Amino acid sequence: MDVLIHLFVGLHIIGIAALLGGFLTQMKAMGQGTARFVPGMLHGALTMLVTGVALIGLNQADDHHVNAVKMGVKLAVLIVILGLVYAKRDEERIDKGLFALVGGLTMANIFIAVLWS
Repeated sequence: MDVLIHLFVGLHIIGIAALLGGFLTQMKAMGQGTARFVPGMLHGALTMLVTGVALIGLNQADDHHVNAVKMGVKLAVLIVILGLVYAKRDEERIDKGLFALVGGLTMANIFIAVLWS
């Protein structure tokens, strides 16, 4: 079971890398007002959602303690990110504030995962 959990952790990290990487590649465009949500950002957020839910189930099945409040906060933040990226995925230009919000929420989700024990 540990191998499966570690596999899903790796996939979860790949998802966050795709989401954050998509944001970081658009930083210059954000300064020019031409930033957009690239497909990798949507795919990364969806990967995080699927692997995160799977990780909760796998950890509970393996009798590991799961902090439900932390997971609920992370899920809520991810759903906001996913909703914004999904709703604006076809727009050629995204408002700087909205684009920065998605980047900030993505980084907040990373810090919640790492710092909340």
